[in-house]
Amino acid sequence: MKNFAKLALVFSICFVTVFSVALFIKYISSWVEIARIIPVGERASLNSAEMAWKTLPVAVYLSILIGLSYSARKKMAAAGSIISVIILASIFTSGLVLGIEKIGDMGSTLAPVSPIRSGPGLVLSRSGSSTILLTESTSVQGPRIVSFPEQPLIYQEIPLGPGNTIIPLPPLHLGAETPWFIHSMDIDLNINGTELMNRFRENHMHFAFYAFSLILLLASMHFILGLSHWPLANIFLGALVFRGLLALEVFLNSREINNLIGSFLGEGIPSVMITPIVLGAIGILTMLYSILAHMARPKRSLQDA
Repeated sequence: MKNFAKLALVFSICFVTVFSVALFIKYISSWVEIARIIPVGERASLNSAEMAWKTLPVAVYLSILIGLSYSARKKMAAAGSIISVIILASIFTSGLVLGIEKIGDMGSTLAPVSPIRSGPGLVLSRSGSSTILLTESTSVQGPRIVSFPEQPLIYQEIPLGPGNTIIPLPPLHLGAETPWFIHSMDIDLNINGTELMNRFRENHMHFAFYAFSLILLLASMHFILGLSHWPLANIFLGALVFRGLLALEVFLNSREINNLIGSFLGEGIPSVMITPIVLGAIGILTMLYSILAHMARPKRSLQDA
């Protein structure tokens, strides 16, 4: 019981710490983004509840994986560790979700940004694209440089009319850019957080089933984290599990994959239940595999020891 009490303490501290740090980082990054790019018109404010929802997945993922890693290193009983982590994750996730919805009426975390007039070099942003004006901001149809996501910069001396020009510029390396590995994780976490938020606001039972299936899948990874008790190897295995399951969740939530799996399951299952069913099935199969592998493992005799 003492080890399980320590597990509960480690899980709770990790959950609260990860969520608080991630929320603070997202808050600061939002302010930096506003200070870096001046919008062409009023920019929509960022709701505090939506920001917290997008931070929820990283807290759930990391707290469960760290809790499982702790139990594996302390050589606690696998069944008791998995059940304890599932109960703790369910309690903390439910409490945090209810808290997020309660504070959702507190208003916006970031106030709307009003348009600003400036000289040459003003950056205008809208829908992921950016435009750098090379003249006064009052002349938005003058020479400019346009940037689209995942495309090279474009120079337009005459943006409109029969004599408009589109000249591609050579790629410019920006050393301060965020590595794609980290940026892709942030994108996936935002997608998964939005998915959780939409499911909760549409139907509480659908959200509960989805969240429990996700927690069950994460808890079933105990056997991977128990492959090695060496801390460095444990961290490496945890990072692989974190990134793999994060990508799997995004993959299963895509409309094309949902339709494909739904065609096999039949029309009797609602599309909103397809992803949690698959997540739960993978988690149950993983647990069964872990039990069978543990039973088939040869036991060392006292003479061999």
